[in-house]
Amino acid sequence: MSSFSSSTPSPSTQQENLHHHQNNLLTQVLKYHNQTKHSFLNFAKGPHGLDWANQPNPFRRYVSAPLLPLLHPPPPDSPPLYHSVFNSLPNPKPISKSTISQFLYDSLALSAWKSTGFSTWSLRVNPSSGNLHPTESYIISPPIDSFSNYPFVAHYAPKEHSLEVRAQIPTDIFHNFFPKGSFLIGFSSIFWREAWKYGERAFRYCNHDVGHAIGAVSMAAAGLGWDVKILDGLGCGDLEKLLGLGFNSDFQIPSRPMKGKFPELEFEHPDCVLVVFPSGIGEFDVDYKGLSLALSEFSKLEWKGKPNSLSKEHVCWDIIYRTAEAVQKPLTVTNKINIDPFQRSKLFSENSYKGLTLREVVRKRRSAVDMDGVTVMERETFYQIMLHCLPSGSCNGGKQKRPLALPYRALSWDAEVHLALFVHRVVGLPNGLYFLVRNEEHFDDLKKATRSEFKWAKPEGCPDELPLYELGRIDCQELSKRLSCNQDIASDGCFSLGMVAHFKPTLKEKVVWMYPRLFWETGVLGQVLYLEAHAVGISATGIGCFFDDPVHEILGLRGPNYQSLYHFTVGGPVLDKRIMSLPAYPGPNADA
Repeated sequence: MSSFSSSTPSPSTQQENLHHHQNNLLTQVLKYHNQTKHSFLNFAKGPHGLDWANQPNPFRRYVSAPLLPLLHPPPPDSPPLYHSVFNSLPNPKPISKSTISQFLYDSLALSAWKSTGFSTWSLRVNPSSGNLHPTESYIISPPIDSFSNYPFVAHYAPKEHSLEVRAQIPTDIFHNFFPKGSFLIGFSSIFWREAWKYGERAFRYCNHDVGHAIGAVSMAAAGLGWDVKILDGLGCGDLEKLLGLGFNSDFQIPSRPMKGKFPELEFEHPDCVLVVFPSGIGEFDVDYKGLSLALSEFSKLEWKGKPNSLSKEHVCWDIIYRTAEAVQKPLTVTNKINIDPFQRSKLFSENSYKGLTLREVVRKRRSAVDMDGVTVMERETFYQIMLHCLPSGSCNGGKQKRPLALPYRALSWDAEVHLALFVHRVVGLPNGLYFLVRNEEHFDDLKKATRSEFKWAKPEGCPDELPLYELGRIDCQELSKRLSCNQDIASDGCFSLGMVAHFKPTLKEKVVWMYPRLFWETGVLGQVLYLEAHAVGISATGIGCFFDDPVHEILGLRGPNYQSLYHFTVGGPVLDKRIMSLPAYPGPNADA
């Protein structure tokens, strides 16, 4: 007995070991982040050219899994206008084959096919860096009349707009753990799809795409009167079991980047699962400990279908997989999901919108390839777009911080990302550098952390509830182009921006698994910017290539407390008339 006692670490020793472990994980994350920065002298490590023979298949299929076709829904009878869902949600629709079909059609389905010469490729409702689509999605649902007589886990196949049923699950899962009328949607990432083109920086881009997907499903759910929330109590192992994902644990991550046949690299990394439920039901409890215990039995289910092969050869960028291991979230036992009342966003300039329905906006959104350098935006339109970037909406005199407004309310943490804006062509707003503070508790710290000469003055005509500040007046077209890897698209729009995250303090206070979540937050913001741009009659695109530390230097930021994670540009698009657009369904026979 005494021998056993002497070998058991004391509580203080256990705490020290945990602290040491957390520091090691943080060191790995900071190493990845710094190693994958672009600079004026060097880009992050990546392939020296594109290996077209091994371009990954963008469509995962589970061979031999039963395929259940979804409906191709016509426009709803009384479709909500795009800007109206930021004010209030329609009455919730019941789960049915029709509503699940509409939900996926308006969030994760194909939106079009493009063709020029001998090349044909697909576009999706949810955008992706390089149109590579590392994000896979799963539906976990109770029985659905005329569709499935039993609860199930299914993989969504966007090319076919169908569900591949992977497993029948216990009938009591939804009754025991979730409110009536709810279902789950899960996301996973295939890092190899993005790494094929972008190398080590791909882990960043995969998590941008998860954020875009969260934003996309939140908006589609809103059109059906549904609310969405990340089930962030679950751990990575729980998600793996729930989604039926497996990884070869015998695979040894090499010590350096290597090329060869690594089929293990086509595994899916579990990212998150969200609960979709009727809006207005209020707060509800989730017994995460009990749910995790129930999920531990999922490995005994009969999982159907074998994942298809995506490439013949691969390159293993080892640091991606080490970092993915470091940020795996454990189970955190809490019984409460905070479902705050829906908070509307301020409608400041309704005339800015073109009267488009929600479906028209989400399905016709496109990523601009070039900007025309001519289109201008009215100041009121700019302010309206910024108002829809606020996490707390029109918070009745309160401070911006909590995720209360659409679509940020899907997130489970307070806002940690701000916008540094380069204004080029906004009528009535002087060209220059501006800053949108999305968590006002950071305001004083941001002022201290940035250049002392910044004005931090509210611009003329700015709504009182919009925490937007002018930092300095300057023609920043050449500057924004230079910072975004010398891309004209950053300077030829109405405005561009960098998304600046409250970085190292967040990773220390909320632990390292917040690292991918910071990128998710930027992706949700990016989705709003995409939709807002289309809704006001112009376009937008995300910019993943930028020179990290030069951006920080322009702002006067030193050290890792604040880091720029994603850039964006909004303006008048240049359309390439050589490219023909084809309907999403039925698409051409050629894969893309």
